[in-house]
Amino acid sequence: MTADELFPLALAGRVALCIECETVTRAPVPVRYIASTSGPGTTLYACPEHAVKLGANLTPEGALRHP
Repeated sequence: MTADELFPLALAGRVALCIECETVTRAPVPVRYIASTSGPGTTLYACPEHAVKLGANLTPEGALRHP
């Protein structure tokens, strides 16, 4: 094993996988929230380009601010 395999490049800052193009984005936009009956829910993200196409739905925090 090489040093690169043992210590892969860590991405600094906030990153997420775009649900549309399935690439890693450094500017994730929350577009969906999936509620869970046990434990916290899951937030799905998109890159800025696809976030416009998908349209952002309210996350739990957004619903609290905008009743």
